[in-house]
Amino acid sequence: MEDTRDLNQQTYDWCVRAFDRVKKLLGVRIKLHHEHGQIDQGDVFLFNHFARMETFIPQYLIYQETGAFCRSIAAAEFFKGNDRFTQLLYDVGAIPSDHPDLMAVLASDILKGRKIVIFPEGGMVKDRQVLDDNGEYSVYSRSADARRKHHTGAARLAIGLQIIKLRVLEEHRRDNRKLLAAWTEQLGLPSTDALLKNANRPVTIVPANITFYPLRISDNILRRGAELMHGDLSRRAVEELIVEGNLFFKATDMDIRLGDAICPLDSWAWWEQLLATYLARQISAPRDIYDGDYLRAEVVRRTATKGLRASISRLRNRYMRDIYKEVTVNTSHIASQAILNSVENGDTRFSLSEFKLVIYLGIKKLQQYRQVHLHRSICNPTVYRDLLSAETPELSQFLQSAENAELIELRESEIVFLDKLAIDHGFDSVRLENPIEVYGNEVEPIKEVSSALDTAVSELESLGPRDYAKLSFDDELVGFEWDRRFFDKPEHQEINLRETATEDPSPFLLESGSDYGVLLVHGFLASPAEVRDFGNKLHEAGYTVLGVRLKGHGTSPWDLRERSWQDWYASVERGLDIIRALCGRVCVVGFSTGGALSLMLAARKVDQVDAAISVCAPLKFRNKNMRFVPLMHGANRVVRWLSKYEGLIPFRPNESEHPHINYRNMPIRGLYELTRLVAQLKEDLEYVTCPVSIVQGAEDQVVDPVSATIAYERIGTKDKELHWVSSERHGILNENIGGTHGLLLDFIAKTAKRVNPKQGDLAIGQKLAT
Repeated sequence: MEDTRDLNQQTYDWCVRAFDRVKKLLGVRIKLHHEHGQIDQGDVFLFNHFARMETFIPQYLIYQETGAFCRSIAAAEFFKGNDRFTQLLYDVGAIPSDHPDLMAVLASDILKGRKIVIFPEGGMVKDRQVLDDNGEYSVYSRSADARRKHHTGAARLAIGLQIIKLRVLEEHRRDNRKLLAAWTEQLGLPSTDALLKNANRPVTIVPANITFYPLRISDNILRRGAELMHGDLSRRAVEELIVEGNLFFKATDMDIRLGDAICPLDSWAWWEQLLATYLARQISAPRDIYDGDYLRAEVVRRTATKGLRASISRLRNRYMRDIYKEVTVNTSHIASQAILNSVENGDTRFSLSEFKLVIYLGIKKLQQYRQVHLHRSICNPTVYRDLLSAETPELSQFLQSAENAELIELRESEIVFLDKLAIDHGFDSVRLENPIEVYGNEVEPIKEVSSALDTAVSELESLGPRDYAKLSFDDELVGFEWDRRFFDKPEHQEINLRETATEDPSPFLLESGSDYGVLLVHGFLASPAEVRDFGNKLHEAGYTVLGVRLKGHGTSPWDLRERSWQDWYASVERGLDIIRALCGRVCVVGFSTGGALSLMLAARKVDQVDAAISVCAPLKFRNKNMRFVPLMHGANRVVRWLSKYEGLIPFRPNESEHPHINYRNMPIRGLYELTRLVAQLKEDLEYVTCPVSIVQGAEDQVVDPVSATIAYERIGTKDKELHWVSSERHGILNENIGGTHGLLLDFIAKTAKRVNPKQGDLAIGQKLAT
């Protein structure tokens, strides 16, 4: 094999450490998504190419994950001129694209255990247009000023290396030690055993996608600095400095998503396997399989080579398709596609309220496609649910950017499409001039996006308040799964593994068609599982029932540690919004902290809550140490601020009556928020006007029973009841002690029979519909 300068491990290590430090100064947030061991398994990693600075990041991440060195192909122009710079490129694993032994060098590297990084588009695809008018994959070539197919180099490398491996394994079976030793030396491997070990692994390609979000077109200091140093810049240079400077120096998400590994050997037809085996027997040295002159010199070899061309093209088409299906879909993608679809249909404007609903419905449709990868902002309802009533920061950024580019005009209640949307822009200007087109091109290969939006538009007029309520309940389920995954990282495991809860903690909705609904609210450290049995009884009695999950509960104690009492109350408000859209009247029932939240809801939503039940709500606690909770919380905050530690005592053990439901580890922050909730509730009680039933265990060992008397006396309504249950247990609702279920069912039945129920002036159905 022709000599080539090898990478320098010392320089490589130094560059990785340097980037690790520089990365902290960049605005870009790099997130690598991978499963199924793709990095360890992969030999050749393929990425799409949108920005210059992205080309060194995959190597860094692979090295960080596995310690494996990477070889990458760089444009030949970078290796001409400056010898020191050329040597640096070689040292960090780059090799020029015109190297005479390129394929053989890369194959040798793979056999040494290195990874190969290739950008098969052959250059930056600034417009992100990868499909032609016929739906075939192609990209724009600057040199040819025309569209062309993607390069097949990665496919030829992989198939050629697989043929080399077939020959190695065959010679091993023949015990041809002489040839194996010669090939080991030619490939630069340490031993024949190393050669055999690698030959037994099928060659594997890992397609991957890099998605940047958001795309900004505002000027930046990088462009201005370059102009001061070098004078007037070319339009191309200005465009790249603005777009790519914003990508890397402003808050930008860079999602790198690895797809399923591809083994060329698995896709060969039987006759392709025969052709590969024949060629393997024909080569006298590993480099021969990549030597065009050698393969063409003999008729049969030439025929066999032509016979494998179809497999090369097929492999190329597959990995390019897989690269583009790994796009991380975000709000701007959906919004752009919605606008482009509307323009294509001949529309000149879009109602702003309907536009936001279409985006929301598109998100909900896309969540049903497991094969579509969604950006975290549209996996977390906390971020996107505001589309129903207001506007999310993500959508605002998109609309403002589109207006700044003079693609749309934002009016008070509508989006007006401007003529510039339909104008073709040059390859080196489209990112600045029409980011909507760029976003739309990027998701064009993902047919589910267009399908979701088509369905959203077609359903828009037929959906009513009940439909949106059910979508909102689905958001509660989506939010629960999001929170559970978010707080299931390695740093959370020590606490999470100590947890004992086994019951289903997810929120539940039981519909009956009744006009009277019951909103159930569980207690501190618990989950909807705590009230599920009572919910089933209510449903059997004919009521529609919603068991809401308080934020921070049912997932991880770490989650609860991050939540305030306002987060808990917001969860109850969302539950009320949902059930009000399904039922004309609502009774809210809460246990313990849920009881406190239920009374607060009744005080603050006077026209929307028709009755309230509070079971064992805490206004005073048995444990006198609760007075020290604010002090402990303050000490924890100071320690977190001054050090890397999480606090003096971030959690304390919880000896629960129901370990199969409750957290075993109780965050001090959660206790502190509970004391704040109680203090606020005492101020709110006088505003409760609906009928109220207060139920309390007479010898409750957690909540001081005097809490019930305090609540009863302070509640503003005169239509109130106080019931005492003879029990030393706190969980009288979950355990149905002393006929607690019967007490509650009687009160609910009594309030359900009342005539002239109150009507809410801002019911969720009206809010969602508008």
